[in-house]
Amino acid sequence: MVLVIASIVMGGAVGLMLFSSDERFLKDATSEVELMAKRARIASVLHQTPYALEFREGVVRLMPLAEAGREETRTVGGHRIGGETEQVQPGERREYILDPNAAWFVQRWNSEAWLPTRGKTMHVWRFDPNGLCEPLSLRITIEQSWCEMTFNPLTAAIKSLTVEAR
Repeated sequence: MVLVIASIVMGGAVGLMLFSSDERFLKDATSEVELMAKRARIASVLHQTPYALEFREGVVRLMPLAEAGREETRTVGGHRIGGETEQVQPGERREYILDPNAAWFVQRWNSEAWLPTRGKTMHVWRFDPNGLCEPLSLRITIEQSWCEMTFNPLTAAIKSLTVEAR
């Protein structure tokens, strides 16, 4: 009898972990993007140069705005690999890899359309040295679950968040 009750409890716990894994992933991704947005804002103010978050299929990158939109290249020892060798400027750079089953969608200020990041499509979110950033909303989807976040252009923090995990 005790083993039957224990197995029912364990089965319920495993079921809860499986069903909440999408929600956990969405919250982790949301936290990462918010952290990168705050870092971009701080880096742009400290270095007095515009910074950007670049959204591509499966990845978001933090970098100086001058580097955003370039073909994907790697850097080793301060030199760019893939194309012409050049000195890489100092500054903050980070990258967050999204789950392969998930997708980014960007909604620009004063627009109703959610723009996808598929294939070679990418979106750049600009952060200026005066501490302001472009008003932007971001949607992350994974299977039937999704998360929408709207960012405050003064602080780069999330001002509204909606999570629908199924």
